[in-house]
Amino acid sequence: MGSYDRLVKRVARAGVNTVPAEWKQELKSRLNSSLKPDLKAELKPEIMAELKAGPMAELKAELRAELRAELETELKAELLRSVGRLHDLSGRVAAFRAAVGAEGSANPTSMDAAARELRRLVRSAAGLPVDRCDPPAADDLLAEVAFLHCAAHTLKPAFDALASRRVLFCGQSYYNVWYLSRALRHLGWKADVYNWDSNPGNWIYYHGEDYRLGGDIPVGVEGELGFYLLAIYGYDVFHFSNAHGIAFGWGVQSAVAQRLGMHAEIHLLKALGKKVVYSHNGCLDGVSQTAFAKWGPESVCAICRWQHEPSVCSDERNLAWGQFRNSVADFQCTLGGNRVDCNADRRVHEVPEFYCLDPELWHPEMAIPEQYRLPSLPDGGVRLYHAVGHRDERTRSDGLNIKSSHVYLPLIERLRTEGMVLDLIQPTGIPNREVRFLQAQADIFLDMLTYGWFGANIREAMMLAKPVICFIRPEWLESVREELPDYAEELPVVSATPHTVESVLRDLIADPERRREIGRRSRDFALKWHSAAAGATRFDRIYAALLAGDPLLRRSA
Repeated sequence: MGSYDRLVKRVARAGVNTVPAEWKQELKSRLNSSLKPDLKAELKPEIMAELKAGPMAELKAELRAELRAELETELKAELLRSVGRLHDLSGRVAAFRAAVGAEGSANPTSMDAAARELRRLVRSAAGLPVDRCDPPAADDLLAEVAFLHCAAHTLKPAFDALASRRVLFCGQSYYNVWYLSRALRHLGWKADVYNWDSNPGNWIYYHGEDYRLGGDIPVGVEGELGFYLLAIYGYDVFHFSNAHGIAFGWGVQSAVAQRLGMHAEIHLLKALGKKVVYSHNGCLDGVSQTAFAKWGPESVCAICRWQHEPSVCSDERNLAWGQFRNSVADFQCTLGGNRVDCNADRRVHEVPEFYCLDPELWHPEMAIPEQYRLPSLPDGGVRLYHAVGHRDERTRSDGLNIKSSHVYLPLIERLRTEGMVLDLIQPTGIPNREVRFLQAQADIFLDMLTYGWFGANIREAMMLAKPVICFIRPEWLESVREELPDYAEELPVVSATPHTVESVLRDLIADPERRREIGRRSRDFALKWHSAAAGATRFDRIYAALLAGDPLLRRSA
């Protein structure tokens, strides 16, 4: 008889037998002789409750003891089953390794069947249904993650056996990872892009993805956890980008953190032997505001919209991120040589090839759609291009921004008053695939005069064979030269500061042949260092070396 059946019968008996017969008679006599009629109804339940208290407490204690005994028996049985599964796990892992080794792993797609088999092994060892329900429940997926977490040391050899040329770009980085992943496929890599950015305002900069949260990956903990687990079995290199972006989505990050601790889903990748690569973006990526503000000759922090917004940029926030980033990344990509704070780490490398483009998409001779054709300028007229992504959000109330609009706009007006014919292109909010049609019609690109380096806009300009004005910080250029001397030597960007930009711009406006010569060098430079093919060649070597166990440490910190 089960405990539930016994409980029902005991409670039924308790309703009759709780109070002994002699107590009932005594109670009846006392009530009849000593209580007034109007108090009987009020006091009788209270007295009855007191009489029942003792016997019911004993009954509850007896039932609790019996239930505890049965639960302990069941728990012990389950623990014994779990111990048995764990005891068998090492042997099952060894058998799996032997089977995979016999098949070989030269072709990454040949690992798909083995990856599915490993997941069945893991779920079986965890006591979970081998064939998951569809859609899977969050508790089921979290239980699988928890088992991977606790058994990672035993399971790592099985995941090592699967390791092959499989990379997941987790998170977008403009369009860079899209073109890099396509080029890597030509070199035999399984290379996919997962876009978990839920902000539609950013999508104008993206050119494609293989998986998207909110698209083929359902929004919610189940969707994010489901893809995360598929990725664990399906890829060996995880390439993340952007400050605070080492994640698979905020939902999975929160769900796993509540159960296993903050960033446990990333630490699990490391425990299973996966390689983590990370690409930097911007001034707040691992560098304190205090340190960045010291770069001269003029502090870019002093004109930044986010200078006094600690939720976006502060010493504490920037350094906490940098410390975590450095603790999990096997290899980091940067470009610009800002070697202070967390960026002094030996795993941080100058890798211009990550920030790559499609040379055919940004071709100087591209056809311009009718709706984007600009009117011809008079002889001697020059078309200038100055763009600020998210202009309103990034510009202070006094008009200052790190793109130096507050320097360029008055300068252009001053030159116009002298009779120069200058047309200014200032696009904003136009999808990146389309803004190139405007870029292709510009003569000179105008960019940041205090930051010290350049970003996507200038790489696009160089690929389009355009001359560019942008401040190149000498100290950063020398840092780049230490690792990539040819890049530093060949860089065609025309450097200027707020104090020298007028003379630099005047010279370029007056010399169309020099503009064309700089444009030719810019296109050649971009093809060599920033094409998708160059990126694939570089990362084919980087990923392969990491998978082979080479730490790829920079020679000097």
